[in-house]
Amino acid sequence: MTQYLVAIHHPDDYDPSVETEAMSRDIDALNDEMKAAGVRIFVGGLSPVSSARSLRAQPGGKVLITDGPYVETKEHIGGFWVLEAANLDDALAWGRKAVVACRAPVEVRPFAIP
Repeated sequence: MTQYLVAIHHPDDYDPSVETEAMSRDIDALNDEMKAAGVRIFVGGLSPVSSARSLRAQPGGKVLITDGPYVETKEHIGGFWVLEAANLDDALAWGRKAVVACRAPVEVRPFAIP
């Protein structure tokens, strides 16, 4: 079985206060379904992108730390699941459910096999 990242994307200006009770129930139900199916390895929600810090290697072994995300973009990962699925089609089926529950775009990507 392969592990997949199912990442939820939020716009830069995402406001968590827009999350309704119905949305929370849908996400909780999806989490319960994933656990019951034995596919969920790990799940995590992230703090707003404004709390991110980026680290970049500098000459002489120094490290520069800056406020904000590493990539300049209009969307960022707001949360994610790590799932174990038999194949990409199964992982995409969970991704479809995540799109509906989270009311946000979702990316599904397999982890590289070492």
